[in-house]
Amino acid sequence: MFDTLSDKFADAFKSIQGKGKISDDNIETTLKEVRTALLEADVNFKVVKNFIANVKEKALGEKVIRGVNPGEQFIKIVHDELAAVMGDANEEIDFSKNKPSVALIVGLNGQGKTTFSGKLSLFLKSKKSLRSLLVPADTFRPAAKEQLITLAKSMDMDWFDSDLSMHPKDIALAAMAFAKENGHDVVIVDTAGRLHVDDELMGQIKEVRESLEQFSPEVLLVADAMTGQEAVNVAKVFHETVKLTGVVLSKMDSDAKGGAALSIRHVTGVPIRYISTGEKMKDLELFHPDRLAKRILDMGDVLSLVEKAEEVIDEKEAENMMKKMEKGKFSVDDFMKQMDMMSNLGPMENILKMIPGMGGMLRQLGDLSPAQDEMTKMKVIISSMTKKERDDYKLLNPSRMERIARGSGKKMADVKDFIAKFKQMEKMMGGMMGMMKGGGMPGMGLPGMGGGMPGMPGMDAPPGFRQQPGAGKKKKKGKKKGPWGGSFF
Repeated sequence: MFDTLSDKFADAFKSIQGKGKISDDNIETTLKEVRTALLEADVNFKVVKNFIANVKEKALGEKVIRGVNPGEQFIKIVHDELAAVMGDANEEIDFSKNKPSVALIVGLNGQGKTTFSGKLSLFLKSKKSLRSLLVPADTFRPAAKEQLITLAKSMDMDWFDSDLSMHPKDIALAAMAFAKENGHDVVIVDTAGRLHVDDELMGQIKEVRESLEQFSPEVLLVADAMTGQEAVNVAKVFHETVKLTGVVLSKMDSDAKGGAALSIRHVTGVPIRYISTGEKMKDLELFHPDRLAKRILDMGDVLSLVEKAEEVIDEKEAENMMKKMEKGKFSVDDFMKQMDMMSNLGPMENILKMIPGMGGMLRQLGDLSPAQDEMTKMKVIISSMTKKERDDYKLLNPSRMERIARGSGKKMADVKDFIAKFKQMEKMMGGMMGMMKGGGMPGMGLPGMGGGMPGMPGMDAPPGFRQQPGAGKKKKKGKKKGPWGGSFF
C-alpha cells in the first residue's frame, strides 16, 4: 500500500537530513520532489498546491521547534499536513443511535459494493456486537442477490429475500419493516452499480435515498483505490446527487497510488470511513488518517498492530508462554503457536510495515515470499512430530528424524535444517526476554531469509543498518504491557 509514494518521500527527505536548520534554500529541492511524488500518485493538483504551500509556511515559520533535528521536524510537519488533508482523525459511524439503522451502499459497477456489504456486517458483528440484515437491492444483476446471500450464509448472517421485480426504494422500505419486526440493529442495502454519467440511474438511487430519509441513512460510496483521481470525480457526482455521508476505499491492499485517499476528503468534504485491506471478509479497517500518514512516511503504525494483536492473540496463552520463556523453556510446540499467531496477524510484509523504520529495510530486503514458504515447510515438518518430540526436540535421534522426513514428504536434510534453526531461535530467547521486559518491540523470527539481522533471527541486515546500543541486553523485570505476552511481537 503506497510503496511507490513512500519510496519517493524517503528519497525527497534525504536532501534535508543533516542540515543545521531549515531554510528556504535547503527545502526547495525537497518540496519539489514531494510535489512531483504527489502528482505522480494521482493526487488532485489543487490538493498538492495547498499541501506544498502549507508545509513550506510551517517549515519556515515560527512553528519549527528550536533544538530539534530539522530533518525530523520537517518530516513531522509533512506528516501532520498529510493527516489533515485526509481528515485529521477517524470519524466512525455510530450505528447504534437508531434501531434499526440503515446503510445504503452505492457506487460504480465492479467497485466491490456487495463484498463490502458482507465485510461491514461482519465488522459490526465482531467489533460492535450489532445484528445486521443484508438486503440485495440490485434489480439489474440477478446474480448479485445470489452473491450476497452466499456471503451471508458463509458468515451466518441474516439476509432479506428481496423481490427483484420491485423498485429498489420499495425493497429498502420492506427490508426496514422486516428488520424492525425481527430486532435487527443495522440494515445494509446493497444497490446496483451505476455510471455516474447516467442521469436515469442516478435519479433512481436518489429516490432510494429519499425514501429512507426518515431513518437518517448512512450513504456510503465504495470506490476503487486503484482508480486514483477518477475516484474523486465519481465521489463528487454521487455526493451532489445523493448526499454521501462517507466513502469506502476498496483494494487498498493493491499497489494503490494514493491519489484517492489523499484527495477525496479535501475535494468533496466527505470523510473516508473504512478501507478494505484484503480479499477475506475480515479484511476491513476503520480509516485513520494519522495512521496512514505514518505508514506513508515509514513511521510505522504501532496502534493498528496492537489492535490486530488484541484480536488474534489469546492473552492467557501468551502469558503462559511468557512464564515458560522466563524459565528458559521454549518448545517446538510453542514455536508452532508463534507461527500461527504470525499467520493470524496477516501477511508478514504488511505486519512489518507497521513497525517504525521497517519500510525502508523491507525495500532493501525485497521479496519476502521465501520466508513465507519456509514457515509453511516448517509447519509441515512440525505436524509430523509426536507430542513428546514437540515438547522435547532433544529426543530426535536419526531414526525419528527419518520418520518425520517421510511423514512430511521432506528430505532428512530439511528436518536437520529445521532443528538447527530452532536451536538458534531457542538461544535468542534470553535477549528477546530482555527486550520484552524493557517494554520494547521484541525481535521476530523470519525463517528462510539467511542470518544476521539484529533482533530478527533469520534476516540479513541491509547495508548501513546499525543496531541500537544495548539492544538485546537483559534488563530488570518490568510490568508486562499490552496483549503481546510471550509472542515474538
